[in-house]
Amino acid sequence: MLTGAYVGRERAADRERRAPLASPGSGTDFAAFYRAERGWLFHYFRRRIGRDAAPDLVQEAFTRLLRSGALDRVEYPRPYLARIAHNLLIERARKIMREGGIACQFDETCDAPVAPEQEQHVEVMELRRSYRRALRPLSRKTRRIFLMHRLRGMTYRNIADELGISNKAVEKHIGRALARCRRVVLAHRE
Repeated sequence: MLTGAYVGRERAADRERRAPLASPGSGTDFAAFYRAERGWLFHYFRRRIGRDAAPDLVQEAFTRLLRSGALDRVEYPRPYLARIAHNLLIERARKIMREGGIACQFDETCDAPVAPEQEQHVEVMELRRSYRRALRPLSRKTRRIFLMHRLRGMTYRNIADELGISNKAVEKHIGRALARCRRVVLAHRE
C-alpha cells in the first residue's frame, strides 16, 4: 500500500506486479485492476475526507477512469487513477465552498464553539463595575479592610496589627463585604 506521499509514483516491483494490468482490454482486466487498486484509493480518500464519503468517491474515481476510455491507452493506470482522485477532491471542495459549507467534517468534541474573548472581557468588566458598586455603600473602614485582604493579600492578623483592631473585628468587616458582594453577584446573574 502506498502512502499519500507516493500517490502517483510507483516502485519497480509494483510495475512488474501489475504489468499484465497496464492495458486492460476486457471487463475481466478492469475487475482485476479494480480489486488490486481499490484498497489504497479508499485509504487515500478516508484520510482526507472521512470514512463515510470515501466509498462513494472510490466508485466515482473508477467510473471516471472507465468512462474516459484512457484505461486502454495509459501505460501506468495507477498514477492516472491517482490524478482522477485528486481532481475529485478538488471538485468536492469547490462544490462545498460554492454551497457555502465547510470543507472539513465537524467534530463536536474538538470543534465546540467557544465564547469570543471580547465577550468574556466585557462580562469581566461588568462584574468589576458591579463589585465597585457593591463596595461603595460600605463604610470606609470595611471597604479598606476588604481591599487590604483581597488586593494586597494580607492576612487577618496583619490587617488587625496594622489597623490596631482585633482579629474578630477584621472577620466581621470582611464578612459584611463578602455578603454584599454575594448579593450583587446573584443580582448580576439574573
